[in-house]
Amino acid sequence: MKTNKWLITGGCGFIGTQLIQKLLEAGNYQIRVLDNLSAGNRQNIEKLTHFEEIEPRQATEEPLHNELIVGDIENAAVAEAAARGMNAIVHLAANTGVWPSVQNPREDLYANVIGTFNLLEAARTCSVESFIFASSGAPVGECEPPIQEEMAPHPFSPYGASKLSGEAYCSAYYRTFGVETVILRFSNVYGPGSAHKSSVIAKFIKQALNGQPLEIYGDGNQTRDFIHISDLIDAIILASEVEGIGGEIFQIASNNETTILKLANELASILSEKNIGGIRIIHGNNRAGDVKRNFSDTTKAETRLKWTNKFSLSEGLTETVNWFLDYYGT
Repeated sequence: MKTNKWLITGGCGFIGTQLIQKLLEAGNYQIRVLDNLSAGNRQNIEKLTHFEEIEPRQATEEPLHNELIVGDIENAAVAEAAARGMNAIVHLAANTGVWPSVQNPREDLYANVIGTFNLLEAARTCSVESFIFASSGAPVGECEPPIQEEMAPHPFSPYGASKLSGEAYCSAYYRTFGVETVILRFSNVYGPGSAHKSSVIAKFIKQALNGQPLEIYGDGNQTRDFIHISDLIDAIILASEVEGIGGEIFQIASNNETTILKLANELASILSEKNIGGIRIIHGNNRAGDVKRNFSDTTKAETRLKWTNKFSLSEGLTETVNWFLDYYGT
């Protein structure tokens, strides 16, 4: 059986860790992680298996072990060294989220535009066969949902603009240089393992467990599309296996629209069943850069990738709450 040699950028984070666990279960993957440890930490992957930490200059085309390179995707030389000998790159490393990009748009640009360019150029020069790019619905911006792949993009935030740039470079590198890029637009990802995330579901659960009110920005009628981490990982692996999808974009989502207020109330109900009571919901100010409605049409992913999401939101929230209670020993 062929050994798949994968470089996973941002592999010490939430999605990367879950992806690595799935690959290790498959048993025919050699994994190299490139991470600057600004969000994830090496303990996340060491819990799964041993990763030998190496310097970029030590990266060879035939690694003997699973490897960790602590380095930054903004460094072109580091990116190229990390790609050496790999036959696939899953590019997860990024400045994530709308609000951080509003607070520091220049940092968002360097991480998401320069970083992505460096990895694509590394894929070209090192003859990497497959490049999977983690994007989001943010490039499309404010629109009448559901979001579809062919909608004209009009980013509403610096984050959306930087991810759109990454998508554009993926398209250019496929059409000009033949790098087999696949763009996956993730919706709002949640699930077990997200204790260090600041996304809304993880934030609400941590607030409730700390006896704090669940804070909603605005009236709570804004909508989002929540995808369970297991379903997302399935999509990444399928994107690496299906042939003839180079240069394509896929919406990876639940295809369901949920208001933030409904989400908060459902979480409060689940937590109450676990004897976490007295939960209050409060409303803060709207945040700049946030779109009002957001959910995706997954028809293309279902047709071309043969992928469907399996977790309902209520099932996924219950599993996630149980994981958080176990993680914090509550």
